[in-house]
Amino acid sequence: MIPDNKTKLVGVIGHPIIQSFSPLIQNLAFQIRGLNYLYLPFDVPATNLKEALTGITALGIAGLNVTIPHKVKILDYLSDISEEASIIGSVNTIVNDNGELRGYNTDVIGVNETLIPFAESIRNSEVTVIGAGGAARTAVYCLLRNFKPSRVNVVNRTLQKADSIKDYFTAKMIFRGIKTFELLPPDLTGLFANSSLIINTTSVGMYPDNDDAVTTIAESFSSGQIIFDMVYNPMQTKLLAIASERGAHTVGGLKMFVEQGAASFELWTGAKMPKEAINEALGNALAELNTQ
Repeated sequence: MIPDNKTKLVGVIGHPIIQSFSPLIQNLAFQIRGLNYLYLPFDVPATNLKEALTGITALGIAGLNVTIPHKVKILDYLSDISEEASIIGSVNTIVNDNGELRGYNTDVIGVNETLIPFAESIRNSEVTVIGAGGAARTAVYCLLRNFKPSRVNVVNRTLQKADSIKDYFTAKMIFRGIKTFELLPPDLTGLFANSSLIINTTSVGMYPDNDDAVTTIAESFSSGQIIFDMVYNPMQTKLLAIASERGAHTVGGLKMFVEQGAASFELWTGAKMPKEAINEALGNALAELNTQ
């Protein structure tokens, strides 16, 4: 569909943004549904976030996805925040409602849909979340609200940030089973191995840095474990490859990415995203990219 003077503009803000496949899936979904929308990427450094949102309001941009590093800081500049986004303290979707910017967290839906098949394995068990940004907050919230683990380990390169998540959710959700650790892989082998679920919420291992991983120590993984890497490009990260060789059940970030995108699509348009077609197109695009 060729943009015209009735086209509604949406997009994604982050820094960097070149790696995002959101424009591909959203514009394809608009095309399939016959909707007069256009989705664009906007590279916005952290220092320009406030000014960017002022411009978005002034230009009448209908909505946004929000990615690294803005998911937490952006709450300071919104008119209204949904219940789950308020509890989590992180926003990944904005709707411009006649100049009022309303924040939502559709990552919750993506994490929840990804983990539902493993609910019984997670319940009353020890789990580990790697990272301490907005995606980590979403993961901790989903685990506590929907899957009821007995203990949640938050592991991060900066221990202070992990402690901040612990303090936040201890108070917000009255859960005292959060423990924090600095990301020092040789010292954490036992911690990882004893976790029924490990979630990588960081960008480590994302294309083009495919050879990187939060840990490369094979003994960190075991048969029957669930390893969920939120990175979706590449579909098989180095972390997942190592865990798979040890017999772990591995899950990439593709399903989460499509599910959260579908929820954002519906908030902006009121229509359902054609998820089957989007999954196929995205899978093909990622496969082609990683064979170049």
